[in-house]
Amino acid sequence: MRQNPLLTITSLLSILLLSFHLSDDIVRGFEPGGFRHISGILIMVVWLCGTLVLAGRRSGYIIILLGSLLGSGIPLVHMRGAGMVGGRIAASSGKFFWVWTLLAIGVTSVLSVILAVRGLWSLRRQARQSTNPS
Repeated sequence: MRQNPLLTITSLLSILLLSFHLSDDIVRGFEPGGFRHISGILIMVVWLCGTLVLAGRRSGYIIILLGSLLGSGIPLVHMRGAGMVGGRIAASSGKFFWVWTLLAIGVTSVLSVILAVRGLWSLRRQARQSTNPS
């Protein structure tokens, strides 16, 4: 099976940006640190395994698709309603990096969704061609 290098790159970027963003939220006090974030760490580990270990396989594409869908929702969650975490970010330093990571997570995650769907579609097409030789 053929790996999609662009999907691997966008997925890895999304994971990296997500770790930056989560760290920034903890440092700013928007999120408490500690054991509470084990679920976020596990999500990133599974997403990383789907990206690197299961690359080019149906299970890898599905894991990347689910992780990317979650990643694409992060900007929506943070910027809804009053936006910018209820205005708290406006009063803090480093606003640019915080907002930039949100936007970059959104862009790389949506691109990863598109590429993962294309990868799944390609696998389906290959399976049909192998069962129906012309």
